[in-house]
Amino acid sequence: MTKPSLSELLHAAVTAVGGVERPGQVSMAEAVAEAIDSSSHLLVQAGTGTGKSLGYLVPALAHGERVVVATATLALQRQLVERDLPRTVDALHPLLRRRPEFAMLKGRSNYLCLHRLHEGMPQDEEDGLFDQFEAAVPTSKLGQDLLRMRDWADETETGDRDALTPGVSDRAWSQVSVSSRECLGATKCAYGAECFAELARERAKLADVVVTNHALLAIDAIEGAPVLPQHEVLIVDEGHELVSRVTGVATGELTPGQVNRAVRRAAKLVDEKAADSLQTAAETFERLMELALPGRLEEIPEDLGYALMALRDAARTVVSALGSTRDKSVQDEDVVRKQALAAVESVHGVAERIANGSEYDVVWYERHDRFGASLRVAPLSVSGLLREKLFAERSVVITSATLKLGGDFNGVGASLGLAPEGAVTEDVPPWKGLDVGSPFDYPKQGILYVARHLNTPGREGSRDDMMDELAALVEAAGGRTLGLFSSMRGARAAAEELRVRLDVPILLQGEETLGELIKAFAADPETCLFGTLSLWQGVDVPGPSSQLVVMDRIPFPRPDDPLMSARQKAVEEAGGNGFMAVAATHAALLMAQGAGRLVRASGDRGVVAILDPRLAKARYGSFLRASLPDFWYTTDGDQVRRSLTAIDGVAKANAQ
Repeated sequence: MTKPSLSELLHAAVTAVGGVERPGQVSMAEAVAEAIDSSSHLLVQAGTGTGKSLGYLVPALAHGERVVVATATLALQRQLVERDLPRTVDALHPLLRRRPEFAMLKGRSNYLCLHRLHEGMPQDEEDGLFDQFEAAVPTSKLGQDLLRMRDWADETETGDRDALTPGVSDRAWSQVSVSSRECLGATKCAYGAECFAELARERAKLADVVVTNHALLAIDAIEGAPVLPQHEVLIVDEGHELVSRVTGVATGELTPGQVNRAVRRAAKLVDEKAADSLQTAAETFERLMELALPGRLEEIPEDLGYALMALRDAARTVVSALGSTRDKSVQDEDVVRKQALAAVESVHGVAERIANGSEYDVVWYERHDRFGASLRVAPLSVSGLLREKLFAERSVVITSATLKLGGDFNGVGASLGLAPEGAVTEDVPPWKGLDVGSPFDYPKQGILYVARHLNTPGREGSRDDMMDELAALVEAAGGRTLGLFSSMRGARAAAEELRVRLDVPILLQGEETLGELIKAFAADPETCLFGTLSLWQGVDVPGPSSQLVVMDRIPFPRPDDPLMSARQKAVEEAGGNGFMAVAATHAALLMAQGAGRLVRASGDRGVVAILDPRLAKARYGSFLRASLPDFWYTTDGDQVRRSLTAIDGVAKANAQ
């Protein structure tokens, strides 16, 4: 029997999911197949509606080697495992004459821990365990969630937090989960044979396709101990998120609360001298943190340096002591010791990293109204890490609807540790960029409006002219507006102002869960939804409910953002343009994602309105506009309001 062609396989898969083959999808599948076959790397931009999941799944399944697919969002992981992969495997089975297996794998803390569920959890103040179910008041939200999870544990097959509907708070979930550091290990745990996390790992070892998230991919790369099974092909979907997710995993934090928890957990498991030493170091650190002012620490102050070294040394002593102590009075001592060890090792690791100092790290203080001060450390860049750990030993395909910024892939490529496209260097792998376009006719379906006449937004102060413009646009659109704001303060001010001025419902992020807000926004076309970062890339509402997408300003990083400003400065010191490489690239990615909320289906029509004149006037404006979908461009507000009124009229007529 002859081997089926890629076009035959793609046709079968697309038919199985009830879709239509698109030229961009075919081009993408061919390019992915070529990259896998030649063990090379590919960056592929595929617009909304291209069908990019099948564009990479079909050639990956046809190749026959193990593939890891890493995504940023839960929604896409679910779509792959519950819809795309089952249908694709069924469709390709007769042609491939084999049935590829697939599995989902996440970090250990995403799975219910049966030991913690049944045996309770170590208590901070005591050396024994307590039953969190008995301790929780059944009438409280926490108590109800814990009881619901206990019932769920008897029926779930995966123990995956994301399969629990409705979900629970982080606080509730922490009562029934453990980190990899806290885990006893399958051989020592009484529930090892039934462990959900271990079962997920076993399924992944046998699978041809392993679906995971960016965070676990980063942990696998950074920590050296492999979590993912060996694989020949890596596909990173939602690739525009990868650098920030890897940075998040590589970021360390120290807070007084965290240090004090470590002290309490270790105190009764080590000798008094070791415990007192850690307690004293913790108190010194806490006193310093009370005086901490937010901002970057380009050099570690002397008093902080001494405090961190004391914390590091005391923590190291406790870690050594914890390994040998046995205390007959402590119930389930292995569990208590394991949790104490995890807490103290975490403190030791971050204190040592900051105390040692590295030109490749950025250190800063943060202060939260609720949580107080924290000391944080993050890598100045993750490009070298990604180049070495991701691209060195496998074929990598990075895909997203937004990878091409300012007209090429080099900005995103550089952040991933890649040389400019086409450049041949010894230590940097070659790669190819491909933009397969979009099935949508952007110039006919959307208008990009820049309110050129408005005042340039400053860091502080009111923007009365912007509020007037926003109100006029929303009124012309008849509601139907997704408002994307660069700060929660801006979103709140706009919602309060327009609720007084206009007779349309306005939903505000934070007043309800994001899922409920998006559901309500989609259900009532006259409704508006205002919010910040998670809305810029987390909303998929095709149809008449979202016909106006407004951005209040270009979303540059805050000038006082320690990590972004440090990265910008580093580029400038190396002779580059720090503003364009860091701030403008950051803004371009967010704006491209935000503008992508407008056209989600072939029948969608509407306006993306940018209420920041710099997009029309500033030199960098052309770079940012080149990163957006190719909408029809105008600065004529009267014309835009007439267009919105007409679009609103059509939507109302169609609804009757």
